[in-house]
Amino acid sequence: MRYKKAPKEDVVYILSILGSIYPISKELSDAFYEKSVSLKVKKETVLLREGERCQYMYFIKRGAMMGQTIHQQKEIVTYISIDNEFVSSISGLHGVVPSQEAIIAVEDSELIAMHNDDLQELFSKYFDMNYLFRVMVEQYYRDAQERTHIIRVGNAKERYLYFINTKPGYIERLPLHLVASMLDMKLQTLLRVQKQHQFSLQKDRETEDWCAKIEDYIIAQEAFKTTDLSLEKIAFTLSSSTHKLSAIFNNVYKMTFADFVNRQRIKSIQLQMADTEAMRNFTIEALARQTGFASRSAFYNAFKKIVGVSPAEYRSALSSSSI
Repeated sequence: MRYKKAPKEDVVYILSILGSIYPISKELSDAFYEKSVSLKVKKETVLLREGERCQYMYFIKRGAMMGQTIHQQKEIVTYISIDNEFVSSISGLHGVVPSQEAIIAVEDSELIAMHNDDLQELFSKYFDMNYLFRVMVEQYYRDAQERTHIIRVGNAKERYLYFINTKPGYIERLPLHLVASMLDMKLQTLLRVQKQHQFSLQKDRETEDWCAKIEDYIIAQEAFKTTDLSLEKIAFTLSSSTHKLSAIFNNVYKMTFADFVNRQRIKSIQLQMADTEAMRNFTIEALARQTGFASRSAFYNAFKKIVGVSPAEYRSALSSSSI
């Protein structure tokens, strides 16, 4: 593994997350800048093998990692963590004993890490480091206890609903066979329960009401023009949950939230591109910015995905048809 000194902006980001839990002293902040390292790994990279000692605590800047153990020749997923979560060996924390689980990349991932020796030094020097770690461990064990309980006593439907409620967006993002393994069920069972849940959503009159609210806010009120529009912001505005809205986008509209918003943006741009007067005053890129796209590449990728041709090709076709 190739570790290098973590970029300052990455450490600032971690400190902002930790600082929301407890105020961090300048001395501890300086230590984080000095001792944090970064690492990029490809999908399926084995970061730690079962039986090895884990030497680092990791923070997932981008990507997904899983814990995996082998029992009676069967691979069992013990946890899956994604962006903005901390990861290490659960059974072999701080490398005290060999790990009973491997740590494997589920996606291409960017990690920020700190070696156990450096962590122990910070624990010995700074009260705020000890307090932060205690809060994080307490939260982890609460989550782990709840997860273990529902997996042991809940039926397949209860386990599925627990997962999509506590981990919104995971089911759309992660390989389903890994999710099934973590929930202690066969893939066929997970697919059946998922299909039943989707069907119940489609038949729910409440879903129709939520669709009306979503369309009024995103389309009629033109919230799609907001560059940093997110599922969390819409959930807050509509007094809903990200899980409920994500389920509606995926099961009713048959697309992700991002695709739904980008389609509204592209429709708006297509209408403006058909307006000769508008195109005299604005470039295509300017229209994209006004319609909510944060970057040129994001706009071009979305346009090609939705329309099937590039913006320039579409505009050329419009010009030809008007002759």
